[in-house]
Amino acid sequence: MMQFDSSAAEGLLISAHKPLLRSKFSEITQHSLCVYGSRDTPLFSNRCGNVDRGTDSGLARLSRDMNGSYSMQAVELENGTKVRESFKYGSEVKEVWRNGGEERAEPSCCLSVRKISYTVSERVGPWWDLPSYRKRWTRQILNDVSFHVDSGQIMGILGNSGSGKTTLLDAISGRIGHSGTLLGEVFINGRKLKRAEYQDCFSYVLQSDNLLSYLTVEETLTYMAQLALQKHSAEAIKKKVSSVMAELSLSHVAHSVIGGCVFPGISGGERRRVSIASQLLQDPKVILLDEPTTGLDSMTANQIVVLLAELARRDRIIIVTIHQPRSELFRVFSRIAIMSCGELVFCGQPEEMVDFFSQCGYECPEYCNPFDIYVDFTSVDTRSSEREAATFSRMHDITSTYQNSAIYQGMLGKMEQSLQQADKLAIPFKNKESPSGAAKLEVLLRRTIRNLSRDRMGVLMRLSQNLIYGLFVAFFVMHLDNDVTKGAIQDRIGIIYQSVGASPYTGMLNAVALFPALRAISDQESQDGLYSKWQMFLAYIFHILPFSIISIFIFTSFLYWTVGMHPDSMRFLCFSAVVLVPHTVGELLTVVLLGVVQDPNMVNSGVALLNIAGILVGSGFLRGTQQMPEVFQWLSYLTFQKYSCELLIVTEFHGLNFTCNISKPLPGACLVTQGDQVIDQGYPGALSRYTLDFVLLYAFLPALLLLGMVSFKIRDNLIRH
Repeated sequence: MMQFDSSAAEGLLISAHKPLLRSKFSEITQHSLCVYGSRDTPLFSNRCGNVDRGTDSGLARLSRDMNGSYSMQAVELENGTKVRESFKYGSEVKEVWRNGGEERAEPSCCLSVRKISYTVSERVGPWWDLPSYRKRWTRQILNDVSFHVDSGQIMGILGNSGSGKTTLLDAISGRIGHSGTLLGEVFINGRKLKRAEYQDCFSYVLQSDNLLSYLTVEETLTYMAQLALQKHSAEAIKKKVSSVMAELSLSHVAHSVIGGCVFPGISGGERRRVSIASQLLQDPKVILLDEPTTGLDSMTANQIVVLLAELARRDRIIIVTIHQPRSELFRVFSRIAIMSCGELVFCGQPEEMVDFFSQCGYECPEYCNPFDIYVDFTSVDTRSSEREAATFSRMHDITSTYQNSAIYQGMLGKMEQSLQQADKLAIPFKNKESPSGAAKLEVLLRRTIRNLSRDRMGVLMRLSQNLIYGLFVAFFVMHLDNDVTKGAIQDRIGIIYQSVGASPYTGMLNAVALFPALRAISDQESQDGLYSKWQMFLAYIFHILPFSIISIFIFTSFLYWTVGMHPDSMRFLCFSAVVLVPHTVGELLTVVLLGVVQDPNMVNSGVALLNIAGILVGSGFLRGTQQMPEVFQWLSYLTFQKYSCELLIVTEFHGLNFTCNISKPLPGACLVTQGDQVIDQGYPGALSRYTLDFVLLYAFLPALLLLGMVSFKIRDNLIRH
């Protein structure tokens, strides 16, 4: 377990069981109170013992002295032992920031947010209701939000769902997108930040942990460091990763895989700490976390928040949104903000919050969690119009009282003081010494290969899925015959049709299964400025090429020789080279569409329809190219199926002679006795276009690569978070 030193533990009030709080915190039972004030006291240990709550000897009293500290009165337990503990609110004592063991009277960094507002324009009705769909209304998401935080402090933002907590973090981190109107200013050390600088200054830990399942903790952080840090040797990066893991108590799981829903790995709390550690690699001064305790049990959630408080004490600014924190965390936060309906209802120190709401006439009842009570007081109940009007009026009254209070004016005074300071400190940007684009692509390729190559079942299926399909075809055909009355021509055309038509589907299934997870990670890491989304796209494509080549070669080696196609090694290689392209195009096209379409199921359906349309228009199997309408003849040149089918027809039928069993003649069966007749009738001129068809077929690969890069450039504007 992580331990605090005495300076870090000062001000933390941790309870082992139910918190017993009075409105002024004047009486707290010893059964519910554990105070951590020494280096040797581990987190969450129970030093209270058993207390008889029915007697006065089981009660401890809190008294407040003139300096703003609270002390525990001596309490006699059942065994006669007297215990006296004392603690101070970190926010009420003289503010001291520690840097390298030296005390400084001023913070090294401060964040000021002034009058942040955000509005979006939305359509009134659904698209099928055209009159209302044409109408728009403006919704206020954030309304004049202002606050000030100094380094060494952790600020918790509370509020019910839809109150604007996450939108506020998105706004000050530069991830708000372009769908609405953002107003307001953000200052660091009194210097105004440009919108383009937000992402270079703040590190943002999202609510969900987007991590590669098959990498270890150390590998995950090492690859992140290689993407973020350029002027660092391999040894320096290793030391940096080890330092961050030690800071977040991850050293004991350094060689454990992250894991996921398919197989177990590290715990949820450790995954969350890995997400935080990945942001610390760039040495940010300001860290924003969106509900870091979501999905964690109560104990783990407490450990995460206490860990963040410790990180803040190391000269950082930590801002977190949080849902339903336990009352034991009340004194962990340096500042607490409550939001409702996009407005900042309150922002101040914990003890100021208790006094403020008490003065407003909203006391915190005994044995209740102050977080829950004050959020309830400031929330708007929309279950009925009467409740909504009453609760909105109450929230508005509390907000008005806060904006007229000394707490709010004091915050504005601190903000103005930082803005007017003559010798302002520089803006502490994150480490921006990132490597070149080629170096990033190389790191992403190595990371993708290492992650996906450890998925043994995935690798096995990728290599064998075409072979499994080939088994069905071979079992159905058994062996090709040269007798036209026994289907010599029809069977060969059927194998060509299946080879060209089915191979894109296997590529599509690979992309739909594997790429969305990588896409989610690239969305997050590109927002952090580590690389561009198109670089992840290229890394994935380069990674699949060896698998595609091996998979298709296994498929064609089995099918070609088993069913008895034209027995020539050069023709076999040409057959394999042609079938490789539809398989690769199917996966490439799927990934390209996944760049602009979020839902993989829609992409799955779209690629399937495009493949069917290409077969109908380009293959010439359903209807000869010369008999199709002219518009479809032109469209056939845009399909890879046209060139694939022409090449395979020429490869198989050129120079092939057929026999005809005249004992059982079929009408017109013996009219075709040579393969070249099939080529001339169905694909006139294909023999002379053989080399050109190969060039045009393989031109689809670089064309789709370029289209994919454009697609993921567009995604930069579509996906802002």
